[in-house]
Amino acid sequence: MSTNSFKACIIYPYVLAYLLIIYMKSNKFSLFFLFLLPFISNGQNQTISTDSIQNKKISDIAGAITKQYAPDKRTAIFQLLADSTGNNYFETTELKAAQKFSDSLVKAGIKIKTPVQTLPAKSLGEKIFALVNLSVVNIRSNPKNAAELATQALLGTPLDILKKDGYYYLVRTPDGYISWLDAGAISLKTAAEMESWKQKDKLVFIDDYGHAFANPDRKSQRVSDLVMGDILVSDSKQKGFYKVIYPDGRTAFVPHEQMIDYSKWLKKPSPNPEQIIEIAKTMIGVPYLWGGTSVKGVDCSGFTKTAFFMNGIVIPRDASQQVMVGETVSVLQNGRLNLEEALKNLKSGDLIFFASGKNKTPDARVTHVALYLGNGEFIHASGNVRISSMKPDALNYDDFETRTVVAARRYLGNVGTTGIQSIAKHPAYLENNP
Repeated sequence: MSTNSFKACIIYPYVLAYLLIIYMKSNKFSLFFLFLLPFISNGQNQTISTDSIQNKKISDIAGAITKQYAPDKRTAIFQLLADSTGNNYFETTELKAAQKFSDSLVKAGIKIKTPVQTLPAKSLGEKIFALVNLSVVNIRSNPKNAAELATQALLGTPLDILKKDGYYYLVRTPDGYISWLDAGAISLKTAAEMESWKQKDKLVFIDDYGHAFANPDRKSQRVSDLVMGDILVSDSKQKGFYKVIYPDGRTAFVPHEQMIDYSKWLKKPSPNPEQIIEIAKTMIGVPYLWGGTSVKGVDCSGFTKTAFFMNGIVIPRDASQQVMVGETVSVLQNGRLNLEEALKNLKSGDLIFFASGKNKTPDARVTHVALYLGNGEFIHASGNVRISSMKPDALNYDDFETRTVVAARRYLGNVGTTGIQSIAKHPAYLENNP
C-alpha cells in the first residue's frame, strides 16, 4: 500500500464521520447520503468518481424540486427512500414534481437510473379514498401505535389514501395534512363509492357529545359515541330519531335535536364573527391535547380549526400554517405588539399568533394561535379552552404575559382565498357533476 493510500484509509473514516454528523442535523441528510454512497463503497479512492459527481447533481436537483413543490412535508412529499434490496428511489405526492425531476435529469445529462414513484401507490388498486368510521380518529406522525399524535379526523371525513405500511395507511385530510392512520379507523372506498357517498342525503351532529343507538330508544344498546362535526348518511326518520348509516354500513338511531341537515349546513352564507365565537365558546373547558381537533381534546390550532369547520369552513391545520393565509391585520409597531394599534385594528373573529416566551422577534416561529373576541380578549386552548386578555389591568391577563404576539390574520371576508375554503366548494366534499 502506498503512503497516500494508507493516509486515505486512516483519514477518510474521520472525514466521513464528521460530514455525517453535520448533515444528520439537517433535513437534507437523506439527499446528501445519496451523494456519499460512492465514497462509502470505496473509501480508498482519493479522486471523485463520475458516479459521485452525478449523484451530487441528483442531490442538487432533488433539493430544488423539494423547495419548489414540497417545501412543507406536512402537506406534500418529495423524498428519497430505499427499497427492500437497498436500491434508492424518490417518492412524491406531486405529479408536477415527478415530471420536473425527470426532465431535469435528462437536461443535466445524468445517466444514473433514479426512479420516481408517485402516490397514491399502485399497490392500493382502486381503493384510494376512505371515510372515517369512528367518532374521532387519531392520525399519527409514523405508522405505529406509539408515534406522536399529528392530528385527528371526525366521523365521515373524506380522506385520500396514499400508501399502506403494515396495518397503517398514509392519508391526506381535506386540509391537506399527510400522516398515518390505522386501518380499523376507516372504510376504504373507490372513486365511484366516494361519489355515491357525496350524492347521498347526510346529517351533521351538532351537540358537543352524544351517542347513536341500536334502536330509536335512548335506553337501547349504544352503537357508538358521537362528537360535534360527525357526518352520517341519512336513511329515514323514526319516533323522534334519525336512522343513520355509517361508512362501513352499520346503522343506528340519533335523536332529531342533535343533528342538522348536511345540505342546509353547506349552503349557509359565509359565517359572521358571532357564529364563529358561538362555536368557540361551546368548547370552553375542553382539555388541551397535542394533535387534538375535537371536543374530546384540542390543541391551539385544532381549536380554531374546529370553530371554523362547524361554520362550514376548512382552514389549515397548524398554527404555523394558519398564519400564512388570510388578510394581514396590523398589530405591531417597530416589531413589537402595540396594544393601542391592536385594539384599534383587530375585529372579533380574527386570529392572533404568538411565539413562546417574551421578547421574541416578529419573525420568531409561531407556536400558538387564539381567536379574538373583542375588547382585548381572546379565546384559546392553553391547558384547556379559556378566555384571556391582552390588557395588563385585566384579571385574565396572566397567560398573555408569557407569550409574544407576532402576527394577526383576518379570515372572515376572505373565504375562497388560498387556504380558506368553503366545505361546499371543497373537492373532498363536492359532487363531481359532469
